[in-house]
Amino acid sequence: MFNLTFARDFLLHQLKSKNRHGLHSPFVYRLVDEVIYDKKHYPAYDSIEQQRDHLLVDDRQITVTDLGAGSHVNNNKQKKISDITLNALKPPKLAKLLYRLAASTKPASIVELGTCLGITTLYLQAAAPDAKVYTLEGCPQTAGVAKDVFERAGAKDINVITGNFDDTMPGVIAGLDKLDFVYIDGNHQRDATLRYFEWCLPKVHEGTMLIFDDIYWSDGMKQAWAQIKANPQVTATVDLFWIGLVFFKPGRAKENFKIKV
Repeated sequence: MFNLTFARDFLLHQLKSKNRHGLHSPFVYRLVDEVIYDKKHYPAYDSIEQQRDHLLVDDRQITVTDLGAGSHVNNNKQKKISDITLNALKPPKLAKLLYRLAASTKPASIVELGTCLGITTLYLQAAAPDAKVYTLEGCPQTAGVAKDVFERAGAKDINVITGNFDDTMPGVIAGLDKLDFVYIDGNHQRDATLRYFEWCLPKVHEGTMLIFDDIYWSDGMKQAWAQIKANPQVTATVDLFWIGLVFFKPGRAKENFKIKV
């Protein structure tokens, strides 16, 4: 049932979405033209994908603690690192898009909910090497693998915070003057997603970008995305199907876009 629903949602998105042409918002046009549709190859891609290749052949098993909505592929507690890499990590195309989005924002801080094995974290850190990076992970053994990946990649100044997001996220937000770039890829339940969004709101500003992953994951996630779009502080959203971008530009009329990727 999930696959049929997901396929239907994807087809509808493709039918209703636009490319860069026909966009009347200069801000969103530039975002689509210069960032989302940027086909240039950046050197960071190669070194990070080497770390993915290393994980794809790692057959060690770890015990996965899942505090969220689980996996649509494999909910076993014992999982091979290679299987997690194949099934749970963001594919290269999406991870590279996240790199470009972070680079375009030039954030002073990056907050990521859902470290997994750390590949996306490496992309975000490489995109903004001067930013303070906080990555939150609920599973201790998964976080341990990610720390090994960061060490092997020579990535420094990545703060890995392990524990339930409900316990860890408020403290991270409280420690920052403002939120520049937040990527929420964890839990995937309606109420939790809305809770994380609401926690962010007091610290957002005109340059903030919030990114929500898997906005078509379930009916609950689709409901959460609809409520986020309707929030009065939100002035623009960009629905890329796999992820949703949220912006706060005071004085602008609210606009919601669906963009082909």
